[in-house]
Amino acid sequence: MQFIDQARIAVQAGRGGDGIAAFRREKYVPAGGPSGGDGGRGGDIWLEADPNLQTLLDFKYKRLFAAEDGRRGGPNKSTGASGDSLTIKVPCGTEVRDLRTGILLGDLTDQGQRLMVAVGGRGGLGNAHYLSNRNRAPEKFTEGRDGELWSLQLELKLLAEVGIIGLPNAGKSTLISVLSAARPKIADYPFTTLVPNLGVVRRPTGDGTVFADIPGLIAGAAQGAGLGHDFLRHIQRTKLLIHLVDASSEDVVQDFQVVQEELRAYGNGLDERPCLVALNKIELLLDEELEEKLQAIGDHCGQSVLAISGATSKNLDQLLARTWKELGI
Repeated sequence: MQFIDQARIAVQAGRGGDGIAAFRREKYVPAGGPSGGDGGRGGDIWLEADPNLQTLLDFKYKRLFAAEDGRRGGPNKSTGASGDSLTIKVPCGTEVRDLRTGILLGDLTDQGQRLMVAVGGRGGLGNAHYLSNRNRAPEKFTEGRDGELWSLQLELKLLAEVGIIGLPNAGKSTLISVLSAARPKIADYPFTTLVPNLGVVRRPTGDGTVFADIPGLIAGAAQGAGLGHDFLRHIQRTKLLIHLVDASSEDVVQDFQVVQEELRAYGNGLDERPCLVALNKIELLLDEELEEKLQAIGDHCGQSVLAISGATSKNLDQLLARTWKELGI
């Protein structure tokens, strides 16, 4: 399945039905008068959050959505049927913006949450509305109004409490595969992860917490370099970040700085988000070398750095304990 997290669509609400001009002509109804009914209202268009959807892939193939038009009025003051509203399902975590102005119209984060994005047109009036003492046989009626037409920008931001970040090949996919049932692609070359991966990690309380493995960041990611820029938005909703640093790197401090600079450059408060720092792949180092690198990166970031191994599952219980503490679990 392709991971599509941005889409542009057009929504056209239904047109209101026309009113009509009609007169009562029954045999035994003298001076029956005008009886033209009103047109029905056009259908509205709604967006609804659906937890069963994970991407915006559906909108890659269909981009125009139209609701049903209202029916015209009938004789005997009969109002035309209203058009059926159209409900479009989107993944939880979808932001909806007006494409032209960029104004945020809504943020659908909860299951079943709905947002009206186009209002159906009002039905026209039949000639029965124009009866007066001056005009006992009006022939005037009005047409229905057009429904609203909008161009929308949909942007999916994954709903994960914990985001795993780091340079390419830092071991993020391996970690999430060990902690959860997620099975991302894992290989010994950079940029193996091309899309975010979600995994549910069981809490001590028995329920689950969603972890997100974000594709590797490189220098310049916030300006569009590499793959990370397209997915930085997905850590905006996280409560906690786990920053993995490859212990086998020649300069772990530099690796840490590169990612932190990209978070700062991207903005939206990402560099101020609570963050745990973990030195991964410690099975590749001797004890003396590991202590040296832990000291260096700890002095730089000003916090206790965890030494873990995703491949051998070493010290992952300590990582989770720190995670639950930070989340207040």
